[in-house]
Formats: sequence, C-alpha cells, structure tokens
Amino acid sequence: MKLVFATHNQNKLKEVRALMPKHIEVVSLTDINWHAEIDETSDTIEGNALLKAQTVFQKTNMPCFADDSGLLVNALNGAPGVYSARYGGEQKNDHDNIHRLLHELQHTTQRDAHFKTVMALVLNNKSYVFEGIVNGQITTEKIGTNGFGYDPVFLPQGSLKTFAEMSAEEKNAMSHRAIALKKMTDFLSAM
Repeated sequence: MKLVFATHNQNKLKEVRALMPKHIEVVSLTDINWHAEIDETSDTIEGNALLKAQTVFQKTNMPCFADDSGLLVNALNGAPGVYSARYGGEQKNDHDNIHRLLHELQHTTQRDAHFKTVMALVLNNKSYVFEGIVNGQITTEKIGTNGFGYDPVFLPQGSLKTFAEMSAEEKNAMSHRAIALKKMTDFLSAM
C-alpha cells in the first residue's frame, strides 16, 4: 500500500517512515511533486490535520494522511497549542518558538504540559482520526541537541531525558506522533 504523507517536513517524514510497517510505502508531498501551500485555517489540531489530508486526497485521489501537533502548556491556558509552529513568529523558527515559551514561563513553577498529535487518514473518501498524547514538563532551559521543535525543553513524564536528549529510537518508543501513528497502523492492519 502507498500512502501520501501530507508534509514537506523531512524530520517528520523520517520519524514516520521509521515507525511505519514495511508493507506501507510512505511518500511525501515533495515525492509527488506537490508544492502548493495548504493553509492551516482551523482553530484546532484535529481540524488542521483533517484539512491537510482531505485537501491532498481531493486533488490527487491518493490515500493520504496528515498530522498536526501542538504543545499545550497548562500555565499558558493551552498555548501555544494550534499555533505551536509559529509561536515565535510567522517564520516558524524552532529557536524563536522556544525562546518565547521560556520567556513566558520564567516567573512560574507551574510547568506541566502535554504534546498532542492528531493523525488524519483519508481512505476511499472516508476520514479517520487518531490521537496521541504525551504528558510532561517544560524545562527551564534547552537540554539536548537531537530532535526538532520543542524537543529540547520537553521532559516526558517518567523520563530523566528531554526528547532532545533521546535517540530517535528512544523518542519513537514514546512520542505523541508514535502513539497516534500506532493507532493508525493498527487500524490499517485490521482492514
């Protein structure tokens, strides 16, 4: 089976390909020569994942899935949430996003947060949604150099390492994306 993953993000693509069963070939938007931007206009993580997957399916008629993820911080009333990728500005820069987050949390000890990923799958003109959540804490500084996004400041519950201190294998064993993807691959295997 071939599935289009509605992303140009090579980090996400690499992560997903490592977790996908071998009988499922994952191709990116770049692989199918899709260069149009898909505006994420929903105010929810679920809505943006569905929007991306449905848009690609409607234009290509190829089975497609998309994800949207967000970091939700309790002390910030769930921010950055759906705006996680552009929290530090429209340039979508990881350093700027983390800088703003740590600045806004500098005067609080309440650092509980969770990562949430929603995978939306469109298959045979039907949409399915799979969710993954990992609870944790925001550190007071960046720790580690692996991963991407908020990984250097996210300490998963029960771990002594931030996501950025983990190997790809360690992160993939517990990440929000891995949880959502496992639910989706289980669904596909049961079909």
